[in-house]
Amino acid sequence: MSELIKNKRFSKKLILNIKLMLLLGLVLFLFTSSSVRNGSRFLITNEVKFQNPEQPLISEETVNNLLILNNGSVKNIRKDALDLNSIEFVLDTNPYIRDVNVYVSVNGEVGVDVLQKRPLARVQTNESFYIDEEGEMMPTSTNFSVRVPLVTGDVTKNNLSDVFKIVKSIHADPFFKKEIVGVVVSKNKYTLLLREFDFLIDFGTSENIVLKLNNFKAFYKKAMKDKTIKIYNSVNLQIASQVICTKK
Repeated sequence: MSELIKNKRFSKKLILNIKLMLLLGLVLFLFTSSSVRNGSRFLITNEVKFQNPEQPLISEETVNNLLILNNGSVKNIRKDALDLNSIEFVLDTNPYIRDVNVYVSVNGEVGVDVLQKRPLARVQTNESFYIDEEGEMMPTSTNFSVRVPLVTGDVTKNNLSDVFKIVKSIHADPFFKKEIVGVVVSKNKYTLLLREFDFLIDFGTSENIVLKLNNFKAFYKKAMKDKTIKIYNSVNLQIASQVICTKK
């Protein structure tokens, strides 16, 4: 009797194991079949999204053209044949793109998220170019002109990092970002031009930048309060501890 019970229990376990194996096999088959069908789908279209669209240095059309140049029309490509790393590499070489992420949705739509470089100043000497947020040179754009301070004078690749210190500090301060429209470079000394007033800021070298900017803001606040801001011809900040003003 006990032997019969043991045999019944063994049979039940065997049947249960067989059912589990069949179920697992079915799941694997469905998953594999779905993956094959999904990978063999042709791509539908692509969508370009700009993370910082307020300064469109590169257009959506240009991004799409780069995709076509590298792969042909996306509609002619199977989903499993698309090389996302290769596409990102091509887009990353564009001088206006800081970072890019390319992905494919489940239904075959290609998405492109683009982060553009951000210009801090525009240099106008023998050639015209922007200085970006990393201090690197980037070409001007035919698609959009960014309103940033214009840098003129003695600007070369040798002193570009020094110029970057000035324009970066200007960009970081809301007051100076709004008020400074020009930077003139002469023998590694700087003259700043204001938007609202016609006097010059003789800034000197790039030493003690923050202190000099704060000194000017203190002078500006007092001069505006006293209504004397328009009587000055220049403001000298070369000595970090002083603000020397010259009247017209």
